Amino acid sequence: MKKKKKFPLQWQAFTSTLSTTMVLILLGLVVLCVLTAKNVAGAVRENLIVTITLNDEVGHSETARIRDMLKTERYVNDTKLIPAGQVLDEQIAAIGSNPEDFIGFNPYYTEIEMSMVSDYANSDSLTWIVKELKKKFPEVTDINYQKDLVDNLNDNLSKITLVLLTLAGLLLMILVALINSTVRLSIYSRRFVIHTMKLVGASWGFIRRPFLARSMWIGIISAVVASAILLIGVHMAFNYDESLRQFITGESLLVMVGSVFVLGILIMLLCTYFSVNHFIKLKEHQLYER
Repeated sequence: MKKKKKFPLQWQAFTSTLSTTMVLILLGLVVLCVLTAKNVAGAVRENLIVTITLNDEVGHSETARIRDMLKTERYVNDTKLIPAGQVLDEQIAAIGSNPEDFIGFNPYYTEIEMSMVSDYANSDSLTWIVKELKKKFPEVTDINYQKDLVDNLNDNLSKITLVLLTLAGLLLMILVALINSTVRLSIYSRRFVIHTMKLVGASWGFIRRPFLARSMWIGIISAVVASAILLIGVHMAFNYDESLRQFITGESLLVMVGSVFVLGILIMLLCTYFSVNHFIKLKEHQLYER
């Protein structure tokens, strides 16, 4: 009789752990997708180039000084110096002829290509950055960047981020509902035990304690299994395409695992707390209702 009584509880614990693990895997995937999309957006923004053209009177030492000063600016990610001769060579390769043959001199000037920190790669920031650079460096004759490309890129990235966050919110609500149903079904089978404990004078906290402890362990085990499956999946993805490492960072994986653990345990405890309270409040005749 003792074995028959234990088996249903063990089976319920197993099914609860399995369903919770599957739910946490989905949640972890969404969190990882949101973080990866953010990293991809940052990488794309940092590839946007702002070209600074210097006048022809600027010497090598002055050009080096300007470049060094640019590197110290908070909005600059990296700089690349392109001498006037290199600009001419690039134009010759592009148009197939040498302008010097017609006008007798190199019409191009030395340029500094500047990549931006991702947070500043937007039209509003670039507008005041251009004004600041022109004011700070009189040697600058022109500053160019692809404004339409910047606007379209940021609009598209904002839409993608909004869609992912909306999906994450909807999925979280669905996950809470699924876990809550699983927990309530598990506690429903022990409603008579809860009622008996209430009849002998047990406090609500005393009645809830074993259920909360069991749910916490189910949450922990589910989070461990879900995190292991997710990390194995990421490792397999890295083996398939090594370039994914620049977008799926160690920090992203840490946040994903942390989210799985925190949400898994928290949702299990909250669902158990409210479900047990619901069955404690039931009258005796309500215990037989489904």
